[in-house]
Amino acid sequence: MKRATSMDYPPGPTQKLPLVQFLNFLRDPIGVLVDISRYGDISHFKFGNQHIYFLNHPDYIRDVLVTYNTNFIKSRGLQLAKKVLGEGLLTSEGTTHRNQRQLIHPAFNQDRLTTYATIMTEYILRISNRWKDGDTLDVHKEFMQLTLAIVCKALFGFDIESEAEEIGDYVTTLVEYFNRARMPLGELIEKLPLPSNRRFHYAKKQLDTLIYRIINEHQSTRITHVKDLPRHNHHGDLISIL
Repeated sequence: MKRATSMDYPPGPTQKLPLVQFLNFLRDPIGVLVDISRYGDISHFKFGNQHIYFLNHPDYIRDVLVTYNTNFIKSRGLQLAKKVLGEGLLTSEGTTHRNQRQLIHPAFNQDRLTTYATIMTEYILRISNRWKDGDTLDVHKEFMQLTLAIVCKALFGFDIESEAEEIGDYVTTLVEYFNRARMPLGELIEKLPLPSNRRFHYAKKQLDTLIYRIINEHQSTRITHVKDLPRHNHHGDLISIL
């Protein structure tokens, strides 16, 4: 039997200089994805030696995420994220991931979702009331703070609004680090004594401190049976469930 030496790939854009395609994606990722979607429900392109497949139909997306999920592993970016997130729901695979999903499932029942909607509305009104006609706003920073405040209050019962700007800066530092780590030579760059790497390690340390503070306050409150503290919500938040 003759062994196949090549395979047919789905249609997609071709680029004689892979670096050009990579730079185009960095400059305008939405534009590149829109262009690729014109090739059909499944398309293909390359970044260097890496083959990328783009699924543009909900049935195929469901196949990957649900029906045949055991056939796929998470991206290199999420593997790198383990440096910060550990073996958590976003980064774990297989049985570990399934057990973690089952563990947190009570935090996402219908009653809790209604509570989350109320929290979201409250925080959206808070931040929008700060905006005044004629103000110049950093939209990225404003929505980063809003997202962090909602997530911490809804899932962890913890109000970080007064610290949201500082925490948002730390999260932005982590995102920038991971975006760079996924690039060519990223693994080499992260080992160099660069200011950006030092900022990453400092931001990670500060966020770890915040996380353990939230956990310790929950444990302290539970042990001493203190109820209705203004910074906490003891009715099924994620940390209480865990």
